[in-house]
Amino acid sequence: MAGHLPACVIDNGTGYTKLGYAGNCEPQFIIPSAIAVKDKIASSNAAALRWNTSTGGRIDDLDFFIGDEALSPSAANYSAKVNVYPIRHGIVEDWDLMERFWEQC
Repeated sequence: MAGHLPACVIDNGTGYTKLGYAGNCEPQFIIPSAIAVKDKIASSNAAALRWNTSTGGRIDDLDFFIGDEALSPSAANYSAKVNVYPIRHGIVEDWDLMERFWEQC
């Protein structure tokens, strides 16, 4: 069937997310399922982490890193970052952060 693109497959795991195309034997990309957000948006409980009052309750598009960038030492210059894993024990705990992660994949 010429002209049809294969479906994109995203396999989210607690530690790593695998991305690729349907029909391929192996994923094209394997990245950590991590998000780094600024400390100013973080609070003591994980549920409040996704809220930023200056933007009407949403994390700005540029206020976070995902995957390897979230865990890299260069992100340490990102004014007190907080690493967050939106998936724990195979269950999505923070859907807002998970959706943001998918947008950047």
